Amino acid sequence: MRTGWKEHSLTLQSPKNILIIRLGALGDFVQSFGPFQAFRSAYPQAHITLLTTRSFVALACMSPWFDTVEEDIRPAWTDWRGLAKLRKRFRQYDLVFDLQTSRRTARYFWLAHWGGGLGKKEKKEKSLWSTHVRGASLCHVNPWRNHMHTYARQRDQLRYAGVTLNTLPEISWLRDAGLRDLKTRHFRTLLTEPYALLVPGASAHRPGKRWSVHGYAELARTLAAQGIRPVVIGAENEKNLAIEISSACSTALDLTGQTSLWELAGLASRAWGAIGNDTGPMHLAAVMGCRCLVLFSSESIPYLTIPIGRFPQQIRSLWVYNLSLLSVSKVIAALW
Repeated sequence: MRTGWKEHSLTLQSPKNILIIRLGALGDFVQSFGPFQAFRSAYPQAHITLLTTRSFVALACMSPWFDTVEEDIRPAWTDWRGLAKLRKRFRQYDLVFDLQTSRRTARYFWLAHWGGGLGKKEKKEKSLWSTHVRGASLCHVNPWRNHMHTYARQRDQLRYAGVTLNTLPEISWLRDAGLRDLKTRHFRTLLTEPYALLVPGASAHRPGKRWSVHGYAELARTLAAQGIRPVVIGAENEKNLAIEISSACSTALDLTGQTSLWELAGLASRAWGAIGNDTGPMHLAAVMGCRCLVLFSSESIPYLTIPIGRFPQQIRSLWVYNLSLLSVSKVIAALW
């Protein structure tokens, strides 16, 4: 049953002040590029604000989709003054579009509609909210929403609000910024030779999502033998993985903790390919049009989390219940 968007379609034609909420991890943020662009196209005259986490503020400010980018200050639920300020911020918008749809943002919805004493819910909404919370004016009521891929779920949520998502996000701004900064940092030589990105890390609290570092080391040697330079990327706390890979393959380049998100995007746009676990940088590589091989274990469900590419057969995946059982030969066979 679809309720909400038809009765508010006239109101949604000209909202002047829009807030989009997108917190989450890198992969989720990247998969929201399409919805970000769809909103900018649907409401070119509106002032669009993004509420996000500190990690993505700089990247969002570079994009062409937002007039203002704000960091989610995440006040404690016992901080009444902080909550009052946050409620006041939410009430200044004509439309709030919650792409995060989490437990925290559900609380944000209720916070925005509490009465003056932060205790009684007001009868009339101060602004239209598109979210997963029952009672919202634009509630995403699809009963299968938790069984949909992130991109498909967001597209369906936009449809409920009368916004069409049917084009790939424009990423030239991201590619150009990344390549510019890489060249400034004297990576010109790297960008002129074949190289592959290796992403051996993943969530530190979910080690089951990681293929063995020994497998990546052997893969690096195989790529180097084919004339393709291995480039290891990831966060600073994954440097030990890169060191082990580099010790096994002398031509491997360790860039863990040394690149911005837009520089990673620039690298991906020129790479021969990317091989990695189910983690954020693989989503970034995919949106840049890089050929990707993503390794999944029982910790992830590919049909819900696989990266979204830009052309057919750009994204390949291997699923093994326990990644420690995945052989290097099988990974290599999937690459060629």
